[in-house]
Amino acid sequence: MAKRDYYEVLGIPRDAGVEDIKKAYRQLALKYHPDRNPGDKTAEEKFKEAAEAYEILKDAEKRQSYDRFGHQGVAGAGFQGFGDFGFDLGDALRAFMRDFGGFGFEDMFGQSSSRRRSGPQKGRDLQIVLKLSLEEIASGVEKTIKLQRLVICERCGGSGVEKGTADKSCPRCQGTGELKTVSRSLFGQFINVSVCSQCGGSGRIIDKPCLECAGNGRVKGQTQIKVKIPAGVTTGNYIPVRNAGDAGPRGGPAGDVVVVIEEIEHPVFTRHGDDVICEQAITFSQAALGEEIRISTLDGEVAQKIPAGTQSGKIFRIHGKGIPHLNGYGRGDQLVRVTVLTPSKITAEEKELFRKLAELQRSKPQKYDKSFFEKLRQTLGV
Repeated sequence: MAKRDYYEVLGIPRDAGVEDIKKAYRQLALKYHPDRNPGDKTAEEKFKEAAEAYEILKDAEKRQSYDRFGHQGVAGAGFQGFGDFGFDLGDALRAFMRDFGGFGFEDMFGQSSSRRRSGPQKGRDLQIVLKLSLEEIASGVEKTIKLQRLVICERCGGSGVEKGTADKSCPRCQGTGELKTVSRSLFGQFINVSVCSQCGGSGRIIDKPCLECAGNGRVKGQTQIKVKIPAGVTTGNYIPVRNAGDAGPRGGPAGDVVVVIEEIEHPVFTRHGDDVICEQAITFSQAALGEEIRISTLDGEVAQKIPAGTQSGKIFRIHGKGIPHLNGYGRGDQLVRVTVLTPSKITAEEKELFRKLAELQRSKPQKYDKSFFEKLRQTLGV
């Protein structure tokens, strides 16, 4: 299903300010929040849709890219990756809690949130930078990455409890991992829920902690993860690997790993969106008489015809030899700028030929040739 326009989703004009965007999103998020609409898949989709629109439009850089290129301009750049990784309900809930979760759901909905998590905390998310060559980006690649992370303690199995002993329910929070305080005002009752400081939110107390992990349930370790990189990514895109981050303390769920893409500068090609640009040197004779030459591309060499009378700075477009479109079909083109080489050393025979050529051309004025950058802008349409 095609995505709706983000401005339409939030019901705001295209020149709306940040506060208007935030206000519109908050109204929709409160209306369609899963805790207010249990089991309603339509409301859940609207909640995710509003969160996705908010995440893009509240960020000036992402909003500018969206305004210029639409959904393709922000594909993978704003959320948790690409295609199958999508913007899911967990992402939407985290976005909502990050900006509006300070009051507690009881204040907003008049009821206890079924999604409030007690018990062990989630492990830390890890971020790594993955450098890719332009060839790898053009073809897509699978990478194996070594990670230094906190892993589950083998001695206690992640419980944090020394062998032969057991933990017990926290007397302060009665095993819930939460402490609630109630206050009243002219506007009604307000309930604040916080993590129990005595048990750290786990709801359990350890009298004899594990000798290996000191009761944390985790130790330092090294693991490997495999990451499949789709063709067409660019610097700043990122892909999440779920549950591959630090293990949570005392049996808590593991965090995620966020793989951030960084493109390595290529010695031959320069990337411009999904097009690639390169330069090709040709001789005077090739430019004047024309010739078919071999051009290097990201996929190997291809034949390119140089017409007779080609001027230095002429740009040729080789269709379909650029970068594949991310989350789409087709790929960009390769733009080849030819440069006519001026020999620094010539033989006596060549010198004589050039003298004859100069005499023939003496009465023929040369036409002005536009600069490379001007022609490049015209070719790219910018």
